[in-house]
Amino acid sequence: MRKRKSILIWAGVFSLSFLLYFSFLHSKIREHTNTEVPKHADYIIILGARVKGEVPSLALQYRIDAAASYLKKNRESIAIASGGQGPGEDITEAEAIKRGLLAHGISSDRILLEDKSTDTVENIRFSKRLIPQNLKTGLLVTNDFHLYRAKSIAKDLGLNLEGIPAETPTVAIPKSYAREYLAITKYYLVNFF
Repeated sequence: MRKRKSILIWAGVFSLSFLLYFSFLHSKIREHTNTEVPKHADYIIILGARVKGEVPSLALQYRIDAAASYLKKNRESIAIASGGQGPGEDITEAEAIKRGLLAHGISSDRILLEDKSTDTVENIRFSKRLIPQNLKTGLLVTNDFHLYRAKSIAKDLGLNLEGIPAETPTVAIPKSYAREYLAITKYYLVNFF
C-alpha cells in the first residue's frame, strides 16, 4: 500500500513538473510573438519551410504574406529569402519565397537568396553572410510558434533581431507546437548543459 502511494506521489510530481515546464515554454513562445514589430528595419530574413513540389506549404505561405506586408510598408527594407531544397521539393525554399514576394509586387532587386541551408541554425548563419555591411537593423520572419527559438539562435550567432510573427495554420497548431516544445528542449540541452 505504501509503495503504491509513493508511486502515485512521484507520478503526480512528474506530471505537474511536465505541465509546468511546457507551460513555461508556451509562455516564452507567446511572449516573443506579442511584441510590436519595429518599423524601417534595414533587412528581414524570411526563414524557409516546406515546399510541396513548387508550392509553398501553408506555413511558408503565411511567412511570405507577413514578409510582403512588411516590405510594402517599409520600402527601404530588403529581404533575405532563406532555405535550401529538401526531399519532395522541386525548388529551393528560398526560390519559393522569392516567387511569392514577386507575386505580391515586391521588386526582385530587394530580394537576396540564401539557398543552401537545411535547418534554422543554417538559415540564420548563412543569411548573416549575405547581409550588406552597411545594414544594421534586422527582423526575422517565421511562424509565431517558431519565433522564440529562432531569435535565440540568431542571438547566439551575433544577430540581435526582433521578429515578424506569421500566423500558424490552424490545422498545423498541435503538431507544430508539440515539435517546437521538443526543439526548444533540445536547444536548451545543447546550449546550457
